[in-house]
Amino acid sequence: MSGTFDTAFHHTMPDYAYMYPIDYKYYEKYRVRRYGFHGSSHFFVSNRAAEMLGKDIKDLKIVTCHLGNGCSMAAVDGGKSIDTTMGMTPLEGVMMGTRSGDVDPGVIFFLADKEGGHQAVNKMFNKNSGLFGVSGISNDMRDIRKARDEGNKRAALALAMFTYRIKKYIASYAAAMGGVDVVIFTGGIGENVGEIRERSVEGLEFMGIKMNKELNNTICGTEAVVSTDDSKVKVMVIPTNEELVLARDSKKLYEEKFGKK
Repeated sequence: MSGTFDTAFHHTMPDYAYMYPIDYKYYEKYRVRRYGFHGSSHFFVSNRAAEMLGKDIKDLKIVTCHLGNGCSMAAVDGGKSIDTTMGMTPLEGVMMGTRSGDVDPGVIFFLADKEGGHQAVNKMFNKNSGLFGVSGISNDMRDIRKARDEGNKRAALALAMFTYRIKKYIASYAAAMGGVDVVIFTGGIGENVGEIRERSVEGLEFMGIKMNKELNNTICGTEAVVSTDDSKVKVMVIPTNEELVLARDSKKLYEEKFGKK
């Protein structure tokens, strides 16, 4: 028995964040809107960051970056999700392992006409895009970085696109919250690849982010603060634990239903 939906944490988004700028009747008729995913992960790491820093999460503005084969980011203000990158489906948002992330909808219509229709294009955007599609090599960050180091230009382009899009969302979510106190990296890539963390915040020094590059390059899969001591914005690595969130929520649901502890 599970007590948590993957979208649950994002139910606090305001309507101006979850609505799409299309004819309103499609929201009324089909509930077309942003729902978001990876909710358990964003919830866990944001609360764990508050614990590690000895802060009340209600006093923190946090950008969480869940980076794996599937990638999503969230703006967590006072412990509540106010925006997230994935939308009605997991296809929207930042570039991912095989998913495109944000793209001009016109590209979809154009390719549907040229490349075999709706089903073929749907498969392409979900299975043959993102890091894999751009690099032409793999959706595995280890393979792409190796190819880049060997001089593969498409692998280098894929990495540049990936970190550039993460950086844009960090800055936009800081704007949405009126500031940011913490940036968290989690997920298989976020927890293990120091280069991606560094490149994703490079150029954001104007926001108060100062990376401890030497420390950051040594952190792999362990909890750590990888910004400098005098950085106004803390940059943290926190391995996610979605299973623990599910277990806790299931236990709570069971106790509420059966009155047992």
